[in-house]
Amino acid sequence: QVQLVESGGGLVQPGGSLSLSCAASGSVFSFSAMSWYRQAPGKQRELVAVNSKGSTNYADSVKGRFTISRDNAKNTLYLQMNSLRPEDTAVYYCKYVDLRTQYSAWGQGTQVTVSS
Repeated sequence: QVQLVESGGGLVQPGGSLSLSCAASGSVFSFSAMSWYRQAPGKQRELVAVNSKGSTNYADSVKGRFTISRDNAKNTLYLQMNSLRPEDTAVYYCKYVDLRTQYSAWGQGTQVTVSS
């Protein structure tokens, strides 16, 4: 069983930056995928970025501004967010998926608010 804890959210002005972290504990396996999702009020939860099998992919809306990275030694996932826009405002969630069994786990989320 994997537990995920996000941190780093907060209030930032448009154009600013934030760095999110997701600390994973428990039975974390190397053969896994970790992703960042976000959900704004009244909107469907959407995939922001994924790190799987050494590859990364991004939603078009964040490509070029966000960077996902993973430190396997620390079992920590990161999301560096630059040039933030008000439309980036959402609760950001970390997700873990065991690619062998499809077991998945979600973090509780961290609020990111981009406003002047």
